[in-house]
Amino acid sequence: MTDFKADLSAIASIAAVPTILEVVCRTTGMGFAAVARVTEDRWIACAVRDEIAFGLQPGGELKVETTICDEIRASREAVVIDHVAEDLQFRDHHTPKMYGFQSYISMPIVLPDGTFFGTLCAIDPRAAKLNNPAIVGMFKLFAELIAFHLDAQQRLATSEAALLTERQTGELRDQLIAVLGHDLRSPVASVDAGMQLLQRLPLDERAHTITRQVRDATARMIRLIEDVLDFARNRLGGGFVLQVSEEPLTPMLEQVVTELRTTYPDRAIETDFAALPALHVDRHRIGRMLSNLLGNALHYGAPDQPVRVRTEIADGVFALSVSNSGTPIPPEIAKDLFKPFFRGTDNPSKQGLGLGLYIASSIARVHGGTLTVTSTPEETRFTFRMPL
Repeated sequence: MTDFKADLSAIASIAAVPTILEVVCRTTGMGFAAVARVTEDRWIACAVRDEIAFGLQPGGELKVETTICDEIRASREAVVIDHVAEDLQFRDHHTPKMYGFQSYISMPIVLPDGTFFGTLCAIDPRAAKLNNPAIVGMFKLFAELIAFHLDAQQRLATSEAALLTERQTGELRDQLIAVLGHDLRSPVASVDAGMQLLQRLPLDERAHTITRQVRDATARMIRLIEDVLDFARNRLGGGFVLQVSEEPLTPMLEQVVTELRTTYPDRAIETDFAALPALHVDRHRIGRMLSNLLGNALHYGAPDQPVRVRTEIADGVFALSVSNSGTPIPPEIAKDLFKPFFRGTDNPSKQGLGLGLYIASSIARVHGGTLTVTSTPEETRFTFRMPL
């Protein structure tokens, strides 16, 4: 028996879905977009963006036999209609007549195991130019991304239910993270490629802003994937593979700061980068370390105070520090900060896997250095030190 409440909850838990529906509406000019759960006898809206007062809310239903999605469930092929009145196949179809739309696009959402979940669809009472590679490709990428998230949730839930001991939990989690880390790269890269393609189209300013936001989000997802993979390599025995060079490190650090300033436009980030000699380090790993430390400081630091990034050379030691103002870290929490999956707050708005500081400390360790934290009412400071 299908658990539709679980399906609604699964879609609601995918943070990217509201943005996907907004991108769909902005790029197509259509006023209604939805993710629908479609079975042989039910059509249920799981997520909705309604700018034309169509009247459906999440959890709302249509009679499945009145929808084109029912036909898509059988064929598993997308349906794209620019103008119903001029479409030989659908101009006399009962669905457009019943719901009063002229443009329609619906893409099947099929899970990796071949299970049909539903559709990503959009309608509008006006005609729209939809049948082109950019729009159809965008819908296909979004449908694949939703399917991937649903499959990942199901796999995680199934795995958790099957585990009997804490050791089994840890081993299976590590293996699952390794698989998901690799499998995530393809859909994320596809979404980024799709957004690059959309940015070349003659979109309005709002649509361009949304595509930039989606690309920023995919960049953050890519960084998270790298953290997950590094964690899996460490726990499964492979370890980091450093790509050491003596290229200048400061440009990499400046690039990381620029990226985080774009992500947090309302926050102040101050830098004090010393003139550095050639350092025998993996520049990209050190950049990852700074990204994790700086992201952590921006998450947990006082929002009205700047975050400070500093490098220096003293007594034959290279030091990179990130500091912020705000509530100090209690000693009982500070001692566990560098453990995997540990998060120092129960605030639900501070989301994450709890891997960032663990990865940062691992990067410090493989460079022969240390990562430490000091926290007082005046300042919390993370410092990486590495002998030259």
